[in-house]
Amino acid sequence: MSPPTPHGLLSRRAFLGQVGLAPVALASLLHGDDRRQRPHFAPRAKNVIWLFMAGAPSQLDLFEPKPMLTKHGGQTVPAELIAGQRFAFLKGQPRLLASPFAFAPRGQCGAPVSELLPHFATIVDKVAFVKSMHTEQFNHGPAQVFMNTGHQIAGRPSCGAWVHHGLGSEAHDLPGHVVLVSGKIDPGAGSSLWSSGFLPTTHAGVELRTRGEPVPSLADPDGVDRAMRRRSIDLVVDLNRERLAQLGDPEIAARSAAYELAYRMQASVPELADVQSESAEVHALYGSEPGKNSFANNCLLARRLVERGVRFVQLFHRGWDHHGSDKSDDLLHGLPNMCQQTDRAATALVLDLERRGLLDETLVVWGGEFGRTPMQEVRDAAFLGRDHHGKAFTIWMAGAGIKPGVTIGATDELGYHVTQDPVHVNDLHATMLHLLGLDHERLTTRFQGRDHRLTDVGGRVIRKILA
Repeated sequence: MSPPTPHGLLSRRAFLGQVGLAPVALASLLHGDDRRQRPHFAPRAKNVIWLFMAGAPSQLDLFEPKPMLTKHGGQTVPAELIAGQRFAFLKGQPRLLASPFAFAPRGQCGAPVSELLPHFATIVDKVAFVKSMHTEQFNHGPAQVFMNTGHQIAGRPSCGAWVHHGLGSEAHDLPGHVVLVSGKIDPGAGSSLWSSGFLPTTHAGVELRTRGEPVPSLADPDGVDRAMRRRSIDLVVDLNRERLAQLGDPEIAARSAAYELAYRMQASVPELADVQSESAEVHALYGSEPGKNSFANNCLLARRLVERGVRFVQLFHRGWDHHGSDKSDDLLHGLPNMCQQTDRAATALVLDLERRGLLDETLVVWGGEFGRTPMQEVRDAAFLGRDHHGKAFTIWMAGAGIKPGVTIGATDELGYHVTQDPVHVNDLHATMLHLLGLDHERLTTRFQGRDHRLTDVGGRVIRKILA
């Protein structure tokens, strides 16, 4: 019997272990039966692919042409526009910065798209723009954590973890929540963006690599065959089952499930990662090169993952932080470079999902943690850059349940404030969960004495974007 608590009562975990619920949970985890949870209502989407552009793309240079900004570029920003505002780096009264890039209306919807995104310009009728996103956070770490977990402090479950917690996965031999990372190393929040937080660790994102072994130690060591590996895992699981019955700690079950999944992944991951099996036409579509660590390879891998039933796939492409320090992070060199790395592949992903009949069941989301200011940040007079801006930025969505060819929201004539249909980060999360058949107010878990949810105490579904 487990020792009593200081008040002479069994702990909740010990009680659950003694009455037998914890071993049942272990058995269901080991048999991959995390699909026992059902949506709250009929879903429009089965899977999510989130293309997260870490560092914050400039909406004013990609999707938001502003004639008044062009007209008054170089002039000091009106004092009343920024009175009382806080910035990451801007001080005093900076000057307005007109976009150096040309825009043109694209598709039947007429959405304006920058010359930097020629491939994306061909699919604007398949996507929906949200041009009124806003967030309270304006520094990368907290803003990235907020965009991914609904809270600015690291330690909460990520969106992917909540989705996996709510729905499980249809992939028996692969993780249900997968992360792919590309681009340069820059300031950010790291693996906290795909953490399980206070949910069981089985819901955390598993990072796969596109160069070398997809996951470390995928192959059995010398002298260990599959039968020996199977026996060793069975022994560990038996020992964990005894310990779980004593303590009732769900993390013991999570560790056993992780061992089992790792064993199955040794057979499934090599086939998944073998993108050389794709046709030359597919590689030309994505711009992918087998064996290369690239956003293009990750987009192709994302399609292969959802084909195999993986519930939540998130791609992080880093390097969008364009302050104007040098050529690597300015608007005239750094931003075009990032667009060249991502434009073809993101477009190809939507097209490839569509032609394979997967777009109708896959939600695709593209965007960063915030936007960029209409004012110039001067770090070096030879380069153009913009500071962080959480007041207004743009994302796009496509696929399952999304109304194509529409634009939601608007900003003022300089692109500083949202003027129509504001959409908060919590609203984005509520909408993603809604499309998956989950009520964001009902998807909760109790931790430290109260119920928690992805949307905290906010969130509303963006009805105007739904098909």
